[in-house]
Amino acid sequence: MKTAIIAGTSGLIGTALLPMLLDNPQYEKVISLGRRTLPIQHPKLQQLVVDFGDLSEFNIPCHDVYCCLGTTIRIAKTKERFFQVDHDYPLELAKATLRNGAESFCLVSATASDEKSRLFYSRVKGKLENELKTMDFKRLVILRPSMLLGPRKEFRMAEWISKQIMSLFSWLIPARYKAVKDTQVARTLMEHCIQGAAGIHILENEVILRTKG
Repeated sequence: MKTAIIAGTSGLIGTALLPMLLDNPQYEKVISLGRRTLPIQHPKLQQLVVDFGDLSEFNIPCHDVYCCLGTTIRIAKTKERFFQVDHDYPLELAKATLRNGAESFCLVSATASDEKSRLFYSRVKGKLENELKTMDFKRLVILRPSMLLGPRKEFRMAEWISKQIMSLFSWLIPARYKAVKDTQVARTLMEHCIQGAAGIHILENEVILRTKG
């Protein structure tokens, strides 16, 4: 029986993923890391409040790590803060959990992640991916979903408009850029972590879309 760690349970993907992990018989314990505890109770769930900027004293043995941390430029307000949340925090999590015996690290990244991209967002995602690839995890699973569909806690006008356009013209949009359900992303992440072979696995949006949501 294994222990899973999930970071980012208050976000869209983390909210969808947590109950899947709790229901999965592979896991004896699921540890949720966050800046605050959530109003959720389950016999397998342990919630810890942590500072993702400093996990130097993190000392909990674990097997599989699911990283759903992320923000937007609008919420972060500055590029520096965005970089901290979307790059530094996941990287610190990877280092801390690897030190504690983690075999698998599973990341929700984004379509078109590329460290050499002209877009700041894509560069940050690509930089993180490249740094994770140099680490000694037995299994690294990176998902690159396109626009996410699901019950957001906050309303995003630009995103809402984009979703309406995507729905109208979905037949014209290549699979790599089609909107994808939060539950499809969550289930793909979990299944490829549990069933996947050793090595680095990068799953583009068209693969995620084939998963039952």
